[in-house]
Amino acid sequence: MVDEGERRPAGELEASVLAALWAAGKPLSTAEIKAWMPQLLARTTVATLLGRLHDKGVVGRSPAKRGFVYFPVEDSHGLTARRMHRELDQDADRHTVLARFVEGLSSDDGAELRRLLEENER
Repeated sequence: MVDEGERRPAGELEASVLAALWAAGKPLSTAEIKAWMPQLLARTTVATLLGRLHDKGVVGRSPAKRGFVYFPVEDSHGLTARRMHRELDQDADRHTVLARFVEGLSSDDGAELRRLLEENER
């Protein structure tokens, strides 16, 4: 639990919302998501988080009896890949960014990346 006045790590609450949606495996209302989350938050805080995630394209929503139900647009792996693309897009020197990324890979990860690239070329 975070002490009063102490800030949570960036993205912690959004990650909790996504974890709740992935765990549920079905669309949830704001109140249902709030119940799944480990943090004690106001419904309005959860609604704000959902609005931000929707604006980012991370969650989708459908009309329900009262308000919306929300669902994840991607699984956790897809979300990680999206973040990697966003980071790459933020630097004008893509070659250097990719080169530094590859330099930091383990030999196993490098081999897997080569295999995936070859598979993708087919």
